[in-house]
Amino acid sequence: MSDLTYHLHTEADRADGSATSLPLSILDLAPIPVSGSATESLNRSLDLAQHAERWGYNRFWLAEHHGMPGIASSATAVVIGHIAAGTSTIRVGSGGIMLPNHSPLVVAEQFGTLESLYPGRIDLGLGRAPGSDPLTAQALRRGPGSDGQDFPERLRELREYFRPSDGPALPPRVRAVPGEGLNIPIWLLGSSGFSAQLAAVLGLPFSFASHFAPDYLIPALELYRSRFEPSPHLERPYAMVAVNVIAADSDEEARRLATSQEQQFLGLIRRQPGQLRPPVDSMDAIWTPQEKELVQRQLSFAAIGSPQTVRKKLEQILEETVADELIVATQVYDHQARLHSYELLAELMK
Repeated sequence: MSDLTYHLHTEADRADGSATSLPLSILDLAPIPVSGSATESLNRSLDLAQHAERWGYNRFWLAEHHGMPGIASSATAVVIGHIAAGTSTIRVGSGGIMLPNHSPLVVAEQFGTLESLYPGRIDLGLGRAPGSDPLTAQALRRGPGSDGQDFPERLRELREYFRPSDGPALPPRVRAVPGEGLNIPIWLLGSSGFSAQLAAVLGLPFSFASHFAPDYLIPALELYRSRFEPSPHLERPYAMVAVNVIAADSDEEARRLATSQEQQFLGLIRRQPGQLRPPVDSMDAIWTPQEKELVQRQLSFAAIGSPQTVRKKLEQILEETVADELIVATQVYDHQARLHSYELLAELMK
């Protein structure tokens, strides 16, 4: 069965439509809290991954962002190696690598190296946004014409590097070593219809970034599923939905923990990104009514509360999206509270 190539569960695996058999994964931004350091952040990411492995999470992905004082995963491939080295069974990957920032050959070599070191555990999720502000994007991409519009061509080049060698009888080509001939699952990530349609045409799994851009989620999923073409990698469409989840012992405690995330989104709206701030009792004195509306709109697919409240919200999300997998982001200031949130989520999904 060819879709097993990508180590994916299918709709048939959860024919009853229940959340209990739904694969659950983690999207980690390696958050740097106020007064914290990148070293502490990366060590906490490894600790979270080790706990997630024991709790039965399916995969642990890291996101590429640049110039963000509160995010330590800018060198994403390096951090993936750090996480994979400290775990043994959980899949580890990128959510995602922003392909226009990089040479496709370098990405193929990096992920070929990771797959060679940790065989059967590496995912390559790809996006086309810069993951940064325009000035930082210019510093990364070093020229005009790298605005993401050439993403399909870059993706085609990258996939070519993973193709097995044609042998010495054929003309030589640029080769990725390690990388050539390796089976590394490629996912397309997006927050609009562009990547949804491309993933459908190529027969690749698709993940939607509803944790920060929920407005186009349902149309993108419909576009992906309606235009999906089976490929040697995937027989049926496979959609993973990113969701913000903050679970605590009570609704009140979860809502308080969520104010750190709200402050982070507010900083992005104000174009003042910063480190993850401690929770507060009330946001009323921090944001304006207009800013509150914008933040809450971006977090409209968040599940925040006690386990019962979170379960109800996730059931609603699954009913709306029919997602094949959920990947969860939890931006919580205190590391132990963050671990507790993921543990509660794992328990309720069982």
